[in-house]
Amino acid sequence: MEAVTLNVSGMSCGHCVNAVEGNVGKLAGVENVKVHLDTGKVDVAFDKEKVTLEKIKETIDEQGYDVE
Repeated sequence: MEAVTLNVSGMSCGHCVNAVEGNVGKLAGVENVKVHLDTGKVDVAFDKEKVTLEKIKETIDEQGYDVE
């Protein structure tokens, strides 16, 4: 299991949290996802054999947020 903390800008409300946690959480191989709205960070624990970090970033980007 790999764990990363991503910097994500553009999140400002509960809908943002639900969009990111819900969609990233649906990806096969993602064990846990937690949005920290106050700091603009997203913690993700995932199995790199099943899902790539690039796919996780792409999924966040598709929700309309910028991932650094």
